[in-house]
Amino acid sequence: MSKTILIISTLDTKGEETFYLQGKIASLGLDTLMMDLSMRGGEHSPAEITPAMVAAAGGSGLEALGASRERSKITAITIAGAIKLAAQYHAVGKVDGVVALGGSTGSLMASEVMRALPFGLPKVIISSTAALPGLSTRYIGTGDIMLFHSVIEISGVSNLLKNVIDRAAGALVGMVNSDVASPVVDNNRALAMTMLGPCEQCAHSVRRGLEKSGYQVTGFSAAGISDRAMEEMITRGFFKGVIDLAPGGVGEHLFGYMRDAGPTRMEAAGNAGIPQIISLCSVNHMTPAKSKYKPDFSARRKYDLDKFRAWIRLSPAELEQVADAFAQKLNAAKGPVIVIVPLKGWSGVDIPGNPTYDPKEDAVFTHRLQEKLSGGIEIREIDANMEEKAVARAVITAAKEIMP
Repeated sequence: MSKTILIISTLDTKGEETFYLQGKIASLGLDTLMMDLSMRGGEHSPAEITPAMVAAAGGSGLEALGASRERSKITAITIAGAIKLAAQYHAVGKVDGVVALGGSTGSLMASEVMRALPFGLPKVIISSTAALPGLSTRYIGTGDIMLFHSVIEISGVSNLLKNVIDRAAGALVGMVNSDVASPVVDNNRALAMTMLGPCEQCAHSVRRGLEKSGYQVTGFSAAGISDRAMEEMITRGFFKGVIDLAPGGVGEHLFGYMRDAGPTRMEAAGNAGIPQIISLCSVNHMTPAKSKYKPDFSARRKYDLDKFRAWIRLSPAELEQVADAFAQKLNAAKGPVIVIVPLKGWSGVDIPGNPTYDPKEDAVFTHRLQEKLSGGIEIREIDANMEEKAVARAVITAAKEIMP
């Protein structure tokens, strides 16, 4: 059976270019399904999924969208309808890959649709605005999306644009036709684990130790985006347990800093009732952007990771705020929780001689957390640094106790 590519575009502005893309995919042996997100002038669209169908799925009508001057509102309706229809077509086996092309608005809408589709489904966006500051991260977000920068405007089918579209189509068709590993994991033994450079040795030891016991461990960089994606994947049922070595995104969200992982960080596992092992890599540091430095930050103790990034130590009052947030989230958990606290530094940055090393101030967090946690949640203090094997052994032991 031939496989089908969902093409997302706005035919009122990108028709010629989209039909060229459709023809290229067809020449490579795949079927296509066209979704037209035109918000104006799409009454007679040749697409299989017309703007009228998209508007109806979003709870409106094409005439109403055309008459509205509220661009944000009609865009939201269009995205909602497109997501609903794309999910329906995928559910019945009619979408094996998805591609879109456009400028900023088209790319933003298409990326919303792609992020709503399952992990592992090939996704490509051909965008003339892929390199604009701030937009690429919005397009990709927590999705496994390939962003193809066209460099030139998607306007008119010149040989240069044909070259771009041909390469993007070839990449997508290659992904769809290739024999790639299935994204389906062993749900009974699948664990998610957060990790970060300053606790990488610990994470490596934990992963190797659990893999020897038959677990499949998937790592997520706890820099704000990947750990946010982890939360979404937990909600979708990918994992049966979480090793959260680096939950610093909780505090970063409180203060609005670079590793902000969103308001629901460290909640998905608790809501799902699956076991959690929590440790504290990076929790005692913040990573504000230079533009958000407050006057007192220059007087704070900090550790320079490189010329672009510095970890600034949280104050005792801030540590207490983070502990309160931890307690609120963990107390709501429906599954077992064990917290592992290294007593001699919470990362490879926290070692004697480094300016931010301060176990006494770290204890402020621990004491506050102990006060706020409800019964049944155990805190295990380990007389070691986060990077030492003693902490990894403690995490592995705890995991074996409460993981499926």
